Amino acid sequence: MVKNHGYRVKTRSVYRKKVRERGIKSLSRFLVDYEIGDKVDIIGDPAFQKRGLPHKRFHGKTGQIIGKRGRCYEVKVKDLNKEKMIIVGKAHLRKNKFHEQ
Repeated sequence: MVKNHGYRVKTRSVYRKKVRERGIKSLSRFLVDYEIGDKVDIIGDPAFQKRGLPHKRFHGKTGQIIGKRGRCYEVKVKDLNKEKMIIVGKAHLRKNKFHEQ
């Protein structure tokens, strides 16, 4: 039997960046203010692990912002047939371009 090592096991390929994308991104990413009701994509950034790194299950999902909690945001995501609320840091969110139009 294999011993479980926590919920962040087997995330090496999910949170890997390409060689030329490594390092911290520009500050303009952190200056974006999200409002309640905005549609966002959840993309986990491995450069920022302390504040609001989402579970690997939600990587690549689209959700809706329902509130703010400290420096992080509360995002409503559909997971199979359930609506879930997760807390995600600003570094791991991007505005959804499909819903901006």
